[in-house]
Amino acid sequence: MQITFLGTGTSQGVPVIACDCGVCKSADPHDKRLRSSVSVMTGDKHIVIDCGPDFRQQMLREDIRSIDAILVTHEHKDHVGGLDDIRAFNYINRRPAEVYASRKVQRTIRAEFSYAFAKEPYPGAPKINLHNIINEPFMVGDQKVIPIRARHYQHNFVFGFRIGNFTYITDAVEISEREKKKIRGTNILVINALRRQKHYSHFNLEEALALMKEFAPEQGFLTHISHQMGTSEEVGRELPANVKLAYDGLTVSF
Repeated sequence: MQITFLGTGTSQGVPVIACDCGVCKSADPHDKRLRSSVSVMTGDKHIVIDCGPDFRQQMLREDIRSIDAILVTHEHKDHVGGLDDIRAFNYINRRPAEVYASRKVQRTIRAEFSYAFAKEPYPGAPKINLHNIINEPFMVGDQKVIPIRARHYQHNFVFGFRIGNFTYITDAVEISEREKKKIRGTNILVINALRRQKHYSHFNLEEALALMKEFAPEQGFLTHISHQMGTSEEVGRELPANVKLAYDGLTVSF
């Protein structure tokens, strides 16, 4: 299995528009963060988790030529805003995009990309096959995917995903004990860590590291990182040996 971090930033990305902070002005490429997304190559299947506004740029940068499935964690714009750009894959691969999402997320996709679901769609509109996710395992070809339900804000929930021994959780602020059972034993664990200060809808650094300690993965990576976290270099010095700040373009094989 090969994991590539397509983006590791929060909804505004890093640098943030018009911000003069040290992180946004950093010359270190590890501090340049597109909106969060990850590519998973497993067997003969290529799965992408989330399709944000930077999708086109991410596909070009990594020279990705084909996608078998897009899994959507939740309906916020930084996770679905790039779906129009799957048109290129429709044309090259000569098939619709297979998009897996909850009913709630599907309603947002149908509303925001209504032209793709019209009775007589414009010929150049993206072609999307929507597949419903509930909180039960499902298959992408012969690959089993386990959804992990986590709370994002009040009664707003997201899905993380476990694929083999890889688990990806983003935009979460709480994971129930029942859902934690699905994560235990994973080798590669990715968890969102927005900043150092506590936040109402995302894990902060302290909370994310506590989860890393609890699950004890062989390798842990932090993603969905804002400019409020600090530079990659300074934060990296504080992390346990098995945990790293992810960065755009990072590839992990196991």
